[in-house]
Amino acid sequence: MSKPCIICVAITGSVAQKAHNPAVPITVAEQVESVHESFEAGATIAHCHVREDDGTPCSDPEKFARLKEGIEKHCPGMIIQFSTGGRSGAGRARGGMLPLAPDMASLSVGSNNFPTRVYENPPDLVDWLAEEMLKYDIKPEIEAFDLSHIFQAARMAADGRLKSPLYVQFVMGVKNAMPVDRAVFDFYVETLHRLAPDAQWCGAGVGAGQILLNEWSIAAGGHTRTGLEDNLRLDRETMAPSNAALVRRAAELCAKYDRPVATWRQAREILGLRMPG
Repeated sequence: MSKPCIICVAITGSVAQKAHNPAVPITVAEQVESVHESFEAGATIAHCHVREDDGTPCSDPEKFARLKEGIEKHCPGMIIQFSTGGRSGAGRARGGMLPLAPDMASLSVGSNNFPTRVYENPPDLVDWLAEEMLKYDIKPEIEAFDLSHIFQAARMAADGRLKSPLYVQFVMGVKNAMPVDRAVFDFYVETLHRLAPDAQWCGAGVGAGQILLNEWSIAAGGHTRTGLEDNLRLDRETMAPSNAALVRRAAELCAKYDRPVATWRQAREILGLRMPG
């Protein structure tokens, strides 16, 4: 198999703190440095959250602007993807940074359970976020926490609320949501191919499931996500020393399955994104 594999690095998220793993980047400067190391290791999408300096998640557009500027300066060509997730803000505040026009932004098209709460994505908010992404020419990454989210994304593409081709990420391993299950993963891939034959897809596993989803996705011809947002360890005994270390681990799996790691130019071409400059 020679199809290039896009590696996305989710550097920070909204939950992990330095008390959990000192390598988690919190400040904008730390995040830019971590993205740069990951870019050099082979990652071509940076999935970005921002935090207050005390580690509290937020949706501050000014912080997103500084993070975007830093990544563009130090990682020219890398695809910048902002999170519109619900842990860092409520309502339309979740999309307050979209006028900055990143290359991509995450979009959850339905609700589901998280470990201690409901991850609410009401239809009117989903539609507004999708409208903003169309307005600013931002490609959504559909975060599918459940099978119904794949069907909803296909409906939204069919009626024009989302541009085709879709890019869908299967998220597995979040407690109380979809577990890491090979039969379900295979059905996700089959269902997406049936509903949206031109779609690209990515697998993201949480915790110990990260390495499994990396391998399943790479072996099946998809793309993959890694990073400290989803998983803090290399194995049960060893903390991941950096986001770049997790990217290198994914790149080694690409070599195992004869998948070249996509360059930023290849990644942009595969996803139909504009070239910088």
